[in-house]
Amino acid sequence: MATVVSHQAITSQRPSSNFKASHFLKEPLNVPIKLRQKRFKIQATASQAPLLDPVLSPSKTIPQSYKKKSNEASLILIRHGESLWNEKNLFTGCVDVPLTEKGVAEAIQAGKRISNIPVDLIFTSSLIRAQMTAMLAMTQHRCKKVPIILHDESEKAQTWSHVFSEETRKQSIPVIAAWQLNERMYGELQGLNKEETAERYGTQQVHEWRRSYHIPPPKGESLEMCAERAVAYFEDNIQPELAFGNNVLIAAHGNSLRSIIMYLDKLTSQEVTSLELSTGLPLLYIFKDRKFMRRGSPVGPTEAGVYAYTKRLAQYRQKLDETLA
Repeated sequence: MATVVSHQAITSQRPSSNFKASHFLKEPLNVPIKLRQKRFKIQATASQAPLLDPVLSPSKTIPQSYKKKSNEASLILIRHGESLWNEKNLFTGCVDVPLTEKGVAEAIQAGKRISNIPVDLIFTSSLIRAQMTAMLAMTQHRCKKVPIILHDESEKAQTWSHVFSEETRKQSIPVIAAWQLNERMYGELQGLNKEETAERYGTQQVHEWRRSYHIPPPKGESLEMCAERAVAYFEDNIQPELAFGNNVLIAAHGNSLRSIIMYLDKLTSQEVTSLELSTGLPLLYIFKDRKFMRRGSPVGPTEAGVYAYTKRLAQYRQKLDETLA
């Protein structure tokens, strides 16, 4: 029986999942919320339609005095580009390796595809390949704002990284790195060649470790365990930003993003195991009236290489054109 990995070592990377953008922005981006610290419950069978048990879902309340920026918001998901260990066909998991030259090109291409989509706030994992992807993608954005990683490791880190120019802050986008968005921890498989591992343990066993929902690899995480931390973080920290009207980009990993998509699309544990995400290919959701609506492929019906237009996105592009003219 595989041993379940402890999260204590991972959580030590960040002191807390609760960030504050107020030390960076004149007006804080995150809406004051009141949370009940309860975990969500994933339904395991196809016959059970709701993904979340509403009784266990965090309760978020926004003060009436807080005026929403908009009645809808954009959510962009990007799986990082090819990494050096992807290229070598190695199990990577939570090992921190950078992008290949191909991965850099994928991140830049992803940025071109989302260059007309508004972005107010960026979330990444704590791993460099996801952070590189977000940064490279934003070099292609037409808003020309600079993504800046917020450092909340200590009071000194916050003080030393403070930006004093109000004008510079207006031309910047906060980036929050969170370990909860990390790739699934592959335990004793990390660093092993995938083909050699299949020869050693058998193709069926390796397939169960990689694709089953409940079965973890030796001393690693199952997809279920990855989903618990990733979705809880999304509910507590990202969804309130969308509810306030902030447009969010998430650059993360195959399994942490599959977990979030499972929540957004209300997939069952059987359906999510067959979900494939291409590296560097963004997905767009619109959050409106407390619902997530997927906009699907980044190839839109009206213009090549752009997401399907909505009225709001068209207005945003027009405003960008006027600003940059």
